[in-house]
Amino acid sequence: MQTMIQSVELYKSFILGTISVEVLKDINLSITKGEFITIMGPSGSGKSTLLYLMGGLDKPTTGKIIINGQDISTLSDQKQSVMRRREVGFVFQFYNLVPNLTVEENIMLPILLDGKKTKNYREKLDEILDIVELSDRKTHTPRELSGGQQQRVAIARALINEPDIILADEPTGNLDSKTTEEVMKLLQRINEEKGKTIVQVSHSLETAKYSNRIINVKDGKVWE
Repeated sequence: MQTMIQSVELYKSFILGTISVEVLKDINLSITKGEFITIMGPSGSGKSTLLYLMGGLDKPTTGKIIINGQDISTLSDQKQSVMRRREVGFVFQFYNLVPNLTVEENIMLPILLDGKKTKNYREKLDEILDIVELSDRKTHTPRELSGGQQQRVAIARALINEPDIILADEPTGNLDSKTTEEVMKLLQRINEEKGKTIVQVSHSLETAKYSNRIINVKDGKVWE
């Protein structure tokens, strides 16, 4: 199986005043194409830090993150930005939508940031809106949507550039139980039907049951 994400002897420390705090310690793991992974662990365990390193949103202190065969630590800042736009889609707990833009405009943001013409993505937009069941909401703004609908817009935005990898940080942490189930079933469908490699951070065993494998992080180390 093709390896999509690999960490090699990964360490991450943060400086707090004059103290160095080691958050991740010697993380070695591989995630193959088409897997749906849940990273679990208590608050402060380093699970979100690990996710951000996988997406190139932060840099390791030492060690490597390899995305689809490319050591991203060797890339320039500009090439890392391109990698994040084209190869990885991000979904966050608090949606990160632009409040004054419509659903359609929010979804198209990665296309605009990548310097592409949105008119070339009209068919793809319609397909994604159908997948997330928001075809009748494309002219609405986020304030006119429920929390679950806003998260589906965020998922659609993560898909528009056809990335191989979707990284989701507590994607249902701000949702009620019914909406959580709907969002998780959507992610599961995207994993199964689109073959996307999905890695989510979660503290919930209920959401973890939708994934293929659970990676536990405790005290900065991985326990599978």
